[in-house]
Amino acid sequence: MPNAHPVARRFSVHARHVDRHHARTLEETSFEAAAVAYLEDFHPPVGDEPEIRVIVHDLDSGHEHCFTVDLDTGETEPCD
Repeated sequence: MPNAHPVARRFSVHARHVDRHHARTLEETSFEAAAVAYLEDFHPPVGDEPEIRVIVHDLDSGHEHCFTVDLDTGETEPCD
């Protein structure tokens, strides 16, 4: 019987406009979930912009993704 629950992975997440040493390590099931959890839990400092770019790095595979998150609507899309 296949595992019905997604496996949590370890991610390092930081806002693109802050130094990488401000990154947080999170356990989530996807890159997107890690980006959202980072913004919900850690509230990185933001400027006057209505959006923030978040870098998510999978600590096991080494893969990295960037997401742009609209802080007003919560819409998330890959960075340009």
